[in-house]
Amino acid sequence: MRVADLLQLTTFAILAQRTRSLLTGLGIAVGIAAVVLLTAIGEGVQRFVTAEFTQFGTNLLAVTPGKTETFGMSGAIISTVRPLSLDDAESLRRLPQVRAVVPFVQGNGAVEWKGRTRRTYIFGTGSDVPEVWQIRPASGRFLPADEPRNARAFAVLGSKLREELFGAHSPLGERIRIGGESYRVIGSMQSKGQMLGFDLDDSVYIPVGRALAMFNRESLMEVDLLYQAGADAAQVAERVRTILRQRHGREDFTIITQDQMLEVLGSVLDILTLAVGALGTISLAVGGIGILTIMTISVNERIHEVGLLRALGAARRQILGLFLGEAMILGSMGGIAGLALGIGGAWLVGLLVPGLPVQIAWTYVLLSFAVAVVIGLLAGALPALRAASLDPIEALRTE
Repeated sequence: MRVADLLQLTTFAILAQRTRSLLTGLGIAVGIAAVVLLTAIGEGVQRFVTAEFTQFGTNLLAVTPGKTETFGMSGAIISTVRPLSLDDAESLRRLPQVRAVVPFVQGNGAVEWKGRTRRTYIFGTGSDVPEVWQIRPASGRFLPADEPRNARAFAVLGSKLREELFGAHSPLGERIRIGGESYRVIGSMQSKGQMLGFDLDDSVYIPVGRALAMFNRESLMEVDLLYQAGADAAQVAERVRTILRQRHGREDFTIITQDQMLEVLGSVLDILTLAVGALGTISLAVGGIGILTIMTISVNERIHEVGLLRALGAARRQILGLFLGEAMILGSMGGIAGLALGIGGAWLVGLLVPGLPVQIAWTYVLLSFAVAVVIGLLAGALPALRAASLDPIEALRTE
Protein backbone atom coordinates (compact mmCIF):
# COMPACT_ATOMS: atom_id res chain seq x y z
CA MET A 1 0.00 0.00 0.00
CA ARG A 2 1.41 3.35 -1.04
CA VAL A 3 1.66 6.27 1.35
CA ALA A 4 -0.78 8.23 -0.82
CA ASP A 5 -3.33 5.40 -0.54
CA LEU A 6 -2.83 5.30 3.23
CA LEU A 7 -3.47 9.04 3.55
CA GLN A 8 -6.49 8.81 1.28
CA LEU A 9 -8.05 5.98 3.29
CA THR A 10 -7.39 7.84 6.55
CA THR A 11 -8.93 11.05 5.24
CA PHE A 12 -11.99 9.26 3.87
CA ALA A 13 -12.50 7.48 7.20
CA ILE A 14 -12.51 10.81 9.06
CA LEU A 15 -14.78 12.55 6.54
CA ALA A 16 -17.21 9.62 6.51
CA GLN A 17 -17.98 10.32 10.15
CA ARG A 18 -17.84 14.14 10.15
CA THR A 19 -19.94 14.73 13.26
CA ARG A 20 -18.16 12.10 15.30
CA SER A 21 -14.74 13.36 14.19
CA LEU A 22 -15.73 16.95 14.94
CA LEU A 23 -16.85 16.12 18.47
CA THR A 24 -13.71 14.07 19.07
CA GLY A 25 -11.43 16.90 17.91
CA LEU A 26 -13.48 19.36 19.95
CA GLY A 27 -12.50 17.61 23.17
CA ILE A 28 -8.82 18.11 22.34
CA ALA A 29 -9.47 21.68 21.14
CA VAL A 30 -11.11 22.67 24.42
CA GLY A 31 -8.16 21.28 26.39
CA ILE A 32 -5.58 23.09 24.23
CA ALA A 33 -7.56 26.34 24.38
CA ALA A 34 -7.77 26.07 28.18
CA VAL A 35 -4.00 25.53 28.47
CA VAL A 36 -3.17 28.43 26.15
CA LEU A 37 -5.63 30.87 27.74
CA LEU A 38 -4.88 30.04 31.36
CA THR A 39 -1.10 30.06 30.92
CA ALA A 40 -1.36 33.33 28.97
CA ILE A 41 -3.12 34.92 31.94
CA GLY A 42 -0.62 33.37 34.37
CA GLU A 43 2.37 34.55 32.33
CA GLY A 44 0.85 38.02 32.01
CA VAL A 45 0.28 38.28 35.76
CA GLN A 46 3.87 37.16 36.40
CA ARG A 47 5.32 39.82 34.11
CA PHE A 48 2.99 42.44 35.56
CA VAL A 49 4.01 41.73 39.15
CA THR A 50 7.71 41.60 38.22
CA ALA A 51 7.38 44.96 36.47
CA GLU A 52 5.62 46.39 39.52
CA PHE A 53 8.48 45.39 41.79
CA THR A 54 11.23 46.56 39.47
CA GLN A 55 9.77 49.96 38.58
CA PHE A 56 11.79 51.45 41.43
CA GLY A 57 15.03 49.95 40.15
CA THR A 58 16.87 46.74 40.91
CA ASN A 59 19.64 47.71 43.36
CA LEU A 60 17.34 48.09 46.34
CA LEU A 61 17.33 46.70 49.85
CA ALA A 62 14.61 47.22 52.47
CA VAL A 63 14.92 47.07 56.26
CA THR A 64 11.78 46.72 58.38
CA PRO A 65 11.41 46.61 62.18
CA GLY A 66 10.71 43.25 63.83
CA LYS A 67 11.82 39.77 62.88
CA THR A 68 9.58 37.90 60.44
CA GLU A 69 10.98 34.51 61.54
CA THR A 70 10.21 33.03 64.94
CA PHE A 71 12.56 30.97 67.05
CA GLY A 72 10.31 29.87 69.92
CA MET A 73 11.20 32.95 71.98
CA SER A 74 9.01 34.43 74.65
CA GLY A 75 6.44 37.02 73.65
CA ALA A 76 7.91 39.36 76.28
CA ILE A 77 11.17 39.45 74.35
CA ILE A 78 9.38 40.14 71.06
CA SER A 79 7.43 42.98 72.67
CA THR A 80 10.69 44.80 73.48
CA VAL A 81 11.75 45.13 69.84
CA ARG A 82 13.70 48.35 69.47
CA PRO A 83 12.19 50.89 67.05
CA LEU A 84 13.84 51.44 63.69
CA SER A 85 14.91 55.02 64.19
CA LEU A 86 16.10 57.96 62.14
CA ASP A 87 19.54 57.48 63.70
CA ASP A 88 19.55 53.90 62.35
CA ALA A 89 18.81 55.25 58.88
CA GLU A 90 21.64 57.78 59.14
CA SER A 91 24.09 55.10 60.26
CA LEU A 92 23.19 52.99 57.23
CA ARG A 93 23.81 55.96 54.96
CA ARG A 94 27.49 55.89 55.92
CA LEU A 95 28.01 52.27 54.83
CA PRO A 96 30.31 51.55 51.86
CA GLN A 97 28.54 51.00 48.53
CA VAL A 98 25.32 52.61 49.81
CA ARG A 99 24.40 55.47 47.48
CA ALA A 100 21.22 56.76 49.09
CA VAL A 101 18.81 56.01 51.95
CA VAL A 102 15.10 56.73 52.34
CA PRO A 103 13.55 56.46 55.84
CA PHE A 104 9.85 55.85 55.33
CA VAL A 105 6.61 56.07 57.25
CA GLN A 106 3.12 56.07 55.78
CA GLY A 107 -0.29 57.16 56.93
CA ASN A 108 -3.58 58.52 55.71
CA GLY A 109 -5.05 61.94 56.22
CA ALA A 110 -6.87 64.93 54.79
CA VAL A 111 -5.13 67.47 52.58
CA GLU A 112 -6.88 70.86 52.34
CA TRP A 113 -6.50 73.89 50.09
CA LYS A 114 -8.96 76.79 49.85
CA GLY A 115 -12.01 74.79 50.83
CA ARG A 116 -11.06 71.71 48.82
CA THR A 117 -10.29 68.56 50.80
CA ARG A 118 -9.01 65.19 49.69
CA ARG A 119 -8.14 62.23 51.89
CA THR A 120 -4.98 60.65 50.58
CA TYR A 121 -1.77 58.77 51.39
CA ILE A 122 0.78 60.75 53.41
CA PHE A 123 4.35 59.58 52.84
CA GLY A 124 6.99 60.66 55.34
CA THR A 125 10.30 60.37 53.48
CA GLY A 126 13.76 61.84 53.01
CA SER A 127 15.36 63.84 50.25
CA ASP A 128 16.72 60.81 48.36
CA VAL A 129 13.33 59.59 47.08
CA PRO A 130 13.91 60.68 43.45
CA GLU A 131 17.13 58.66 43.28
CA VAL A 132 16.01 55.61 45.25
CA TRP A 133 12.43 55.26 43.99
CA GLN A 134 13.19 56.55 40.49
CA ILE A 135 10.40 59.11 40.48
CA ARG A 136 11.20 62.70 39.53
CA PRO A 137 9.45 66.03 40.16
CA ALA A 138 7.40 67.21 37.20
CA SER A 139 7.60 70.77 38.51
CA GLY A 140 9.44 72.44 41.34
CA ARG A 141 11.75 70.26 43.42
CA PHE A 142 11.65 67.47 45.97
CA LEU A 143 12.12 67.78 49.73
CA PRO A 144 15.46 69.33 50.71
CA ALA A 145 18.08 67.49 52.77
CA ASP A 146 17.08 69.06 56.10
CA GLU A 147 17.93 67.51 59.44
CA PRO A 148 14.98 65.08 59.84
CA ARG A 149 13.89 66.21 63.33
CA ASN A 150 13.99 69.91 62.42
CA ALA A 151 12.84 69.76 58.80
CA ARG A 152 10.96 72.66 57.33
CA ALA A 153 7.23 72.27 56.64
CA PHE A 154 7.51 71.56 52.91
CA ALA A 155 5.29 69.24 50.90
CA VAL A 156 5.47 67.65 47.45
CA LEU A 157 2.28 66.51 45.73
CA GLY A 158 1.60 63.38 43.71
CA SER A 159 0.31 64.06 40.20
CA LYS A 160 -3.26 62.95 40.90
CA LEU A 161 -3.52 64.88 44.16
CA ARG A 162 -2.18 68.01 42.43
CA GLU A 163 -4.81 67.70 39.71
CA GLU A 164 -7.67 67.07 42.16
CA LEU A 165 -6.80 70.00 44.43
CA PHE A 166 -5.38 72.58 42.04
CA GLY A 167 -6.60 71.67 38.57
CA ALA A 168 -4.85 73.90 36.03
CA HIS A 169 -3.55 76.22 38.77
CA SER A 170 0.13 75.89 39.71
CA PRO A 171 0.52 74.57 43.28
CA LEU A 172 4.08 75.87 43.74
CA GLY A 173 4.34 78.20 46.71
CA GLU A 174 0.78 77.56 47.87
CA ARG A 175 -0.05 76.74 51.46
CA ILE A 176 -1.93 73.50 52.17
CA ARG A 177 -3.03 71.88 55.43
CA ILE A 178 -2.07 68.29 56.14
CA GLY A 179 -3.40 66.73 59.33
CA GLY A 180 -4.22 70.20 60.61
CA GLU A 181 -0.70 71.59 60.01
CA SER A 182 0.33 74.13 57.39
CA TYR A 183 2.81 73.12 54.67
CA ARG A 184 4.22 74.99 51.69
CA VAL A 185 4.10 73.14 48.36
CA ILE A 186 7.51 73.13 46.68
CA GLY A 187 6.94 70.56 43.95
CA SER A 188 4.73 67.97 42.27
CA MET A 189 5.81 64.56 41.06
CA GLN A 190 5.62 62.78 37.74
CA SER A 191 2.93 60.15 37.34
CA LYS A 192 4.08 56.76 38.66
CA GLY A 193 0.86 54.76 38.52
CA GLN A 194 -0.18 52.03 40.90
CA MET A 195 1.94 49.63 42.89
CA LEU A 196 0.04 46.45 43.86
CA GLY A 197 -3.20 48.37 44.34
CA PHE A 198 -1.65 51.50 45.92
CA ASP A 199 -2.07 54.67 43.85
CA LEU A 200 1.31 56.34 44.20
CA ASP A 201 0.05 59.43 42.39
CA ASP A 202 -2.70 60.05 44.95
CA SER A 203 -0.24 60.99 47.70
CA VAL A 204 1.67 63.79 49.37
CA TYR A 205 5.32 63.66 50.51
CA ILE A 206 6.38 65.40 53.72
CA PRO A 207 9.58 65.20 55.86
CA VAL A 208 9.81 61.91 57.73
CA GLY A 209 10.39 63.53 61.13
CA ARG A 210 7.17 65.52 60.83
CA ALA A 211 5.29 62.41 59.67
CA LEU A 212 6.46 60.46 62.74
CA ALA A 213 5.13 63.24 64.98
CA MET A 214 1.89 63.50 62.99
CA PHE A 215 1.15 59.78 63.29
CA ASN A 216 2.52 59.58 66.86
CA ARG A 217 5.00 56.84 65.89
CA GLU A 218 8.38 56.01 67.37
CA SER A 219 9.52 53.57 64.70
CA LEU A 220 9.96 53.94 60.97
CA MET A 221 7.94 51.52 58.87
CA GLU A 222 10.85 50.88 56.52
CA VAL A 223 14.28 52.07 55.45
CA ASP A 224 15.06 51.69 51.74
CA LEU A 225 18.70 51.58 50.60
CA LEU A 226 20.03 52.08 47.10
CA TYR A 227 23.41 50.41 46.67
CA GLN A 228 25.92 50.77 43.87
CA ALA A 229 25.40 48.91 40.61
CA GLY A 230 27.49 45.75 40.52
CA ALA A 231 27.69 45.47 44.30
CA ASP A 232 26.89 42.10 45.87
CA ALA A 233 23.41 42.36 47.43
CA ALA A 234 24.21 39.67 50.00
CA GLN A 235 27.38 41.49 51.06
CA VAL A 236 25.53 44.81 51.45
CA ALA A 237 22.79 43.06 53.44
CA GLU A 238 25.36 41.53 55.76
CA ARG A 239 26.93 44.94 56.44
CA VAL A 240 23.49 46.36 57.22
CA ARG A 241 22.82 43.42 59.54
CA THR A 242 26.12 43.91 61.35
CA ILE A 243 25.67 47.61 62.08
CA LEU A 244 22.04 47.26 63.18
CA ARG A 245 22.93 44.37 65.49
CA GLN A 246 25.53 46.60 67.09
CA ARG A 247 23.00 49.39 67.55
CA HIS A 248 20.07 47.21 68.72
CA GLY A 249 21.95 44.52 70.63
CA ARG A 250 20.18 41.75 68.70
CA GLU A 251 18.61 41.08 65.33
CA ASP A 252 15.11 42.49 65.82
CA PHE A 253 14.72 43.64 62.22
CA THR A 254 14.22 42.08 58.79
CA ILE A 255 16.33 42.71 55.70
CA ILE A 256 14.80 42.02 52.32
CA THR A 257 16.70 42.34 49.06
CA GLN A 258 14.87 42.84 45.82
CA ASP A 259 16.45 39.67 44.46
CA GLN A 260 14.82 37.72 47.30
CA MET A 261 11.43 39.30 46.65
CA LEU A 262 11.60 38.55 42.94
CA GLU A 263 12.80 35.01 43.59
CA VAL A 264 9.91 34.29 45.94
CA LEU A 265 7.39 35.94 43.66
CA GLY A 266 8.79 34.12 40.65
CA SER A 267 8.53 30.72 42.34
CA VAL A 268 4.97 31.40 43.51
CA LEU A 269 3.85 32.63 40.09
CA ASP A 270 5.61 29.73 38.35
CA ILE A 271 3.59 27.34 40.52
CA LEU A 272 0.45 29.30 39.66
CA THR A 273 1.18 29.04 35.94
CA LEU A 274 1.87 25.31 36.25
CA ALA A 275 -1.35 24.85 38.22
CA VAL A 276 -3.52 26.54 35.62
CA GLY A 277 -1.69 24.61 32.91
CA ALA A 278 -2.46 21.38 34.77
CA LEU A 279 -6.16 22.27 34.75
CA GLY A 280 -6.03 22.51 30.97
CA THR A 281 -4.10 19.23 30.81
CA ILE A 282 -7.02 17.51 32.53
CA SER A 283 -9.20 18.64 29.63
CA LEU A 284 -6.58 17.21 27.25
CA ALA A 285 -6.75 13.89 29.07
CA VAL A 286 -10.53 13.88 28.70
CA GLY A 287 -10.09 14.58 24.98
CA GLY A 288 -7.65 11.66 24.77
CA ILE A 289 -10.25 9.34 26.31
CA GLY A 290 -12.67 10.57 23.64
CA ILE A 291 -10.21 9.65 20.88
CA LEU A 292 -9.67 6.22 22.46
CA THR A 293 -13.40 5.62 22.58
CA ILE A 294 -14.00 6.75 19.00
CA MET A 295 -11.08 4.74 17.63
CA THR A 296 -12.28 1.62 19.44
CA ILE A 297 -15.73 2.07 17.90
CA SER A 298 -14.13 2.72 14.51
CA VAL A 299 -12.16 -0.54 14.65
CA ASN A 300 -15.28 -2.51 15.61
CA GLU A 301 -17.20 -0.97 12.72
CA ARG A 302 -14.45 -1.56 10.15
CA ILE A 303 -13.39 -5.13 10.90
CA HIS A 304 -14.68 -6.25 7.53
CA GLU A 305 -12.66 -3.47 5.83
CA VAL A 306 -9.54 -4.54 7.69
CA GLY A 307 -10.05 -8.13 6.56
CA LEU A 308 -10.44 -7.00 2.95
CA LEU A 309 -7.25 -4.92 3.11
CA ARG A 310 -5.33 -7.82 4.63
CA ALA A 311 -6.68 -10.16 1.94
CA LEU A 312 -5.49 -7.72 -0.74
CA GLY A 313 -1.96 -7.88 0.69
CA ALA A 314 -1.84 -5.04 3.21
CA ALA A 315 0.77 -5.69 5.89
CA ARG A 316 0.02 -5.47 9.59
CA ARG A 317 2.22 -2.39 9.96
CA GLN A 318 0.14 -0.69 7.24
CA ILE A 319 -3.10 -1.45 9.09
CA LEU A 320 -1.44 -0.16 12.25
CA GLY A 321 -0.35 3.00 10.42
CA LEU A 322 -3.88 3.49 9.03
CA PHE A 323 -5.54 3.71 12.44
CA LEU A 324 -2.65 5.48 14.14
CA GLY A 325 -2.67 8.07 11.36
CA GLU A 326 -6.38 8.60 11.85
CA ALA A 327 -5.90 9.15 15.60
CA MET A 328 -2.98 11.53 15.04
CA ILE A 329 -4.93 13.57 12.50
CA LEU A 330 -7.83 13.88 14.94
CA GLY A 331 -5.43 15.00 17.68
CA SER A 332 -3.59 17.44 15.39
CA MET A 333 -6.81 18.97 14.02
CA GLY A 334 -8.11 19.40 17.56
CA GLY A 335 -4.75 20.90 18.55
CA ILE A 336 -4.77 23.46 15.73
CA ALA A 337 -8.36 24.43 16.50
CA GLY A 338 -7.47 24.71 20.20
CA LEU A 339 -4.50 26.95 19.46
CA ALA A 340 -6.70 29.24 17.40
CA LEU A 341 -9.34 29.34 20.15
CA GLY A 342 -6.79 29.88 22.93
CA ILE A 343 -4.79 32.61 21.20
CA GLY A 344 -7.97 34.30 19.99
CA GLY A 345 -9.47 34.05 23.49
CA ALA A 346 -6.33 35.58 25.05
CA TRP A 347 -6.43 38.45 22.57
CA LEU A 348 -10.14 38.99 23.29
CA VAL A 349 -9.60 38.97 27.07
CA GLY A 350 -6.81 41.54 26.70
CA LEU A 351 -9.10 43.68 24.55
CA LEU A 352 -12.15 43.50 26.82
CA VAL A 353 -10.27 43.72 30.14
CA PRO A 354 -7.28 46.05 29.60
CA GLY A 355 -6.36 45.91 33.28
CA LEU A 356 -5.80 42.14 33.09
CA PRO A 357 -2.33 41.46 31.68
CA VAL A 358 -2.33 38.67 29.09
CA GLN A 359 0.90 37.34 27.58
CA ILE A 360 0.99 34.27 25.33
CA ALA A 361 3.38 31.70 26.82
CA TRP A 362 4.70 30.19 23.58
CA THR A 363 6.53 27.42 25.40
CA TYR A 364 3.22 26.17 26.75
CA VAL A 365 1.56 26.69 23.36
CA LEU A 366 4.05 24.47 21.56
CA LEU A 367 4.10 21.97 24.42
CA SER A 368 0.31 21.69 24.48
CA PHE A 369 0.18 21.09 20.73
CA ALA A 370 2.84 18.37 21.02
CA VAL A 371 0.87 16.81 23.87
CA ALA A 372 -2.28 16.83 21.72
CA VAL A 373 -0.49 14.90 18.94
CA VAL A 374 1.02 12.45 21.45
CA ILE A 375 -2.35 11.93 23.12
CA GLY A 376 -3.88 11.18 19.73
CA LEU A 377 -1.08 8.70 19.04
CA LEU A 378 -1.38 6.98 22.42
CA ALA A 379 -5.16 6.91 22.35
CA GLY A 380 -5.14 5.31 18.91
CA ALA A 381 -2.37 2.80 19.68
CA LEU A 382 -4.49 0.15 21.44
CA PRO A 383 -7.31 0.09 18.89
CA ALA A 384 -4.75 0.16 16.05
CA LEU A 385 -2.84 -2.80 17.50
CA ARG A 386 -6.11 -4.70 17.81
CA ALA A 387 -6.98 -3.94 14.19
CA ALA A 388 -3.52 -5.00 12.98
CA SER A 389 -3.74 -8.30 14.87
CA LEU A 390 -7.08 -9.35 13.32
CA ASP A 391 -7.08 -12.56 11.35
CA PRO A 392 -8.01 -11.62 7.74
CA ILE A 393 -10.29 -14.62 7.22
CA GLU A 394 -12.16 -14.09 10.48
CA ALA A 395 -12.40 -10.36 9.71
CA LEU A 396 -13.94 -11.05 6.28
CA ARG A 397 -16.56 -13.28 7.85
CA THR A 398 -17.59 -10.49 10.25
CA GLU A 399 -20.72 -8.59 9.18
